[in-house]
Amino acid sequence: MDGSWLTTADGKMVVLIVNGGQAGLFSTDGTTCTGTTGERGGTRLVRLTRCKPRTTGTVDSVNKTTLKVTWEGGLGTETYTRAQGGTLPSGLPTASLGS
Repeated sequence: MDGSWLTTADGKMVVLIVNGGQAGLFSTDGTTCTGTTGERGGTRLVRLTRCKPRTTGTVDSVNKTTLKVTWEGGLGTETYTRAQGGTLPSGLPTASLGS
Protein backbone atom coordinates (compact mmCIF):
# COMPACT_ATOMS: atom_id res chain seq x y z
CA MET A 1 0.00 0.00 0.00
CA ASP A 2 3.05 2.27 0.33
CA GLY A 3 3.17 4.97 -2.31
CA SER A 4 1.68 8.23 -3.50
CA TRP A 5 -1.96 8.01 -4.57
CA LEU A 6 -4.03 10.60 -6.46
CA THR A 7 -7.75 11.23 -6.89
CA THR A 8 -10.09 14.15 -7.46
CA ALA A 9 -13.05 15.14 -5.28
CA ASP A 10 -15.38 18.04 -6.05
CA GLY A 11 -12.90 19.30 -8.65
CA LYS A 12 -9.98 19.28 -6.18
CA MET A 13 -6.89 17.09 -6.41
CA VAL A 14 -6.38 14.85 -3.36
CA VAL A 15 -3.07 13.11 -2.66
CA LEU A 16 -2.77 10.29 -0.13
CA ILE A 17 0.82 9.33 0.73
CA VAL A 18 1.48 6.08 2.60
CA ASN A 19 4.94 5.06 3.82
CA GLY A 20 5.78 2.48 6.49
CA GLY A 21 2.62 2.83 8.54
CA GLN A 22 2.49 6.61 8.25
CA ALA A 23 -0.03 8.51 6.10
CA GLY A 24 -0.45 12.06 4.89
CA LEU A 25 -3.24 13.66 2.90
CA PHE A 26 -2.97 16.87 0.89
CA SER A 27 -5.58 18.57 -1.25
CA THR A 28 -5.59 21.55 -3.57
CA ASP A 29 -8.34 23.01 -1.35
CA GLY A 30 -5.65 23.50 1.35
CA THR A 31 -6.37 20.40 3.43
CA THR A 32 -3.22 18.99 5.03
CA CYS A 33 -3.34 16.20 7.60
CA THR A 34 -1.37 13.23 8.87
CA GLY A 35 -2.15 9.84 10.32
CA THR A 36 -1.34 6.16 10.29
CA THR A 37 -2.16 2.93 8.50
CA GLY A 38 -2.67 -0.44 10.13
CA GLU A 39 -4.92 -3.44 10.48
CA ARG A 40 -7.92 -4.25 12.64
CA GLY A 41 -9.37 -7.74 12.46
CA GLY A 42 -7.53 -8.44 9.21
CA THR A 43 -8.85 -5.26 7.55
CA ARG A 44 -6.45 -2.53 6.42
CA LEU A 45 -7.27 0.95 7.71
CA VAL A 46 -6.16 4.52 7.13
CA ARG A 47 -6.64 6.84 10.12
CA LEU A 48 -6.16 10.58 9.67
CA THR A 49 -6.14 13.18 12.44
CA ARG A 50 -8.40 16.25 12.16
CA CYS A 51 -9.12 15.53 8.51
CA LYS A 52 -12.88 15.68 8.03
CA PRO A 53 -14.51 14.08 6.14
CA ARG A 54 -11.61 11.63 5.82
CA THR A 55 -10.86 10.35 9.33
CA THR A 56 -11.10 6.56 9.19
CA GLY A 57 -11.00 4.65 5.94
CA THR A 58 -11.23 0.95 5.15
CA VAL A 59 -9.03 -0.24 2.30
CA ASP A 60 -11.34 -2.17 -0.02
CA SER A 61 -8.60 -3.11 -2.50
CA VAL A 62 -5.09 -2.20 -3.54
CA ASN A 63 -2.87 -3.27 -6.42
CA LYS A 64 0.03 -1.78 -8.39
CA THR A 65 -2.09 0.99 -9.90
CA THR A 66 -5.28 1.48 -7.85
CA LEU A 67 -6.22 1.99 -4.19
CA LYS A 68 -9.90 2.00 -3.13
CA VAL A 69 -10.77 3.40 0.30
CA THR A 70 -14.23 3.66 1.86
CA TRP A 71 -14.33 6.52 4.37
CA GLU A 72 -16.62 6.43 7.42
CA GLY A 73 -19.07 9.28 7.92
CA GLY A 74 -20.80 9.41 4.58
CA LEU A 75 -18.01 10.43 2.19
CA GLY A 76 -18.14 6.99 0.63
CA THR A 77 -15.57 5.26 -1.57
CA GLU A 78 -12.71 7.03 -3.28
CA THR A 79 -10.54 5.42 -5.95
CA TYR A 80 -6.92 6.60 -6.01
CA THR A 81 -4.39 6.06 -8.80
CA ARG A 82 -0.69 5.53 -8.04
CA ALA A 83 1.42 8.57 -8.94
CA GLN A 84 3.67 7.94 -11.93
CA GLY A 85 7.34 7.47 -11.12
CA GLY A 86 6.75 8.02 -7.41
CA THR A 87 6.56 11.80 -7.89
CA LEU A 88 3.74 14.17 -7.12
CA PRO A 89 2.47 17.01 -9.25
CA SER A 90 3.65 20.50 -8.36
CA GLY A 91 1.43 23.08 -6.68
CA LEU A 92 0.23 20.96 -3.76
CA PRO A 93 -0.35 22.70 -0.41
CA THR A 94 2.19 22.21 2.36
CA ALA A 95 1.75 22.20 6.12
CA SER A 96 2.74 25.41 7.84
CA LEU A 97 5.86 25.11 9.97
CA GLY A 98 4.49 27.68 12.40
CA SER A 99 6.61 30.21 14.21
